[in-house]
Amino acid sequence: MIMHLLLPIFSLLILSQSVSQALPLSTQSRWIVDEKGQRVKLACVNWVSHLDLVVTEGLSKQPIDVIANKILEMGFNCVRLTWPIYLVTNDSLASLTVRQSFLNAGLTDDISGFQANNPSFLDLSLIASFQAVVTSLSDNNVMVILDNHVTKPGWCCSRTDGNGFFGDTYFDPNLWIQGLTKMATLFKDNPNVIGMSLRNELRGPKENADDWYRYMQKGAEAVHSANPNVLVILSGLNFDKDLSFLHNKPVNLSFTAKLVFEVHWYAFTDGSAWKDGDPNQVCTRVVNNYMRTVGFLLDQGYPLFVSEWGVDLRGTDVNGNRYLNCFLKWVAEHDLDWALWTLVGSYYFREGVVGMEEYYGVLDSDWVSVRNSSFLERISAIQIPASR
Repeated sequence: MIMHLLLPIFSLLILSQSVSQALPLSTQSRWIVDEKGQRVKLACVNWVSHLDLVVTEGLSKQPIDVIANKILEMGFNCVRLTWPIYLVTNDSLASLTVRQSFLNAGLTDDISGFQANNPSFLDLSLIASFQAVVTSLSDNNVMVILDNHVTKPGWCCSRTDGNGFFGDTYFDPNLWIQGLTKMATLFKDNPNVIGMSLRNELRGPKENADDWYRYMQKGAEAVHSANPNVLVILSGLNFDKDLSFLHNKPVNLSFTAKLVFEVHWYAFTDGSAWKDGDPNQVCTRVVNNYMRTVGFLLDQGYPLFVSEWGVDLRGTDVNGNRYLNCFLKWVAEHDLDWALWTLVGSYYFREGVVGMEEYYGVLDSDWVSVRNSSFLERISAIQIPASR
């Protein structure tokens, strides 16, 4: 009962920040700021829209505006919304309706759920459905970062899924730039779309720094040309854990004050080290490595956005629990911007499983209940900026 009283207090603090921002955002040294030059801390949550059905998860469970308001209530001020390149480059996919997508997958129960909760979505095309989600988030004062997660819709990520690096089966650089341009153009008049993340977790046998510079710079310029108001967010190599190549060679772009770098960090990034070793020693070693491979960018005057992190919110994973202690200390110490994985309580269809529950999700499988209220209380301290 006490937690039900506490959560609205935390959310009011975030809400007061989100509605007062003067958009668009830009960067000022290592900080993200609004048009008045005031610090804006991104305290985001990931919302998945890149899986096989190409429909934003959870819309068969709750009305879109209810979910958008729940995001604010839980203390988040933005959403990292994932999307596949094919959504804007494959016309036959983009024009498919939500109803047809679910019928093709044989998921009639979800169609009934849409009829009850979001009936207006059923006969929208997939691209119009995606736009409607962004509109609802914007109307409810939630900022949006559009994250190109994959090219071909489906779960991410492995080294051999064909979506990993430029030149892979499903990663044609020209198609990717075309897709980024279309998506940036689509939302150029929406000030609540504050950023675009160019590609999630570059990886695989083809990855190399030379191609990273060649194509990520082209992608960044394409996005900026289509929409100069958005933050341009660049990921690194090795599943977004390594930007060390920037130590000696910075990116060369035509624009300034819009560039952000992103990084991912989970417990499983370090295997079972947290459970098997001394947590304090592991924390020191891992943090030192992260500061060497990505954290140095703060000293170079760039914002660092931890765009994916999270734990099993059932609380039974010793490895994850120990990692979380270290992670929260690191984020608080450097007052980093971040996006939690994930909002999602369950998936329509993931990796062959219908209705798979997501134990990293802050919402339960009903998309109503908070999965772990003590976790939300704990992260409330990093949802508010320490620096002004």
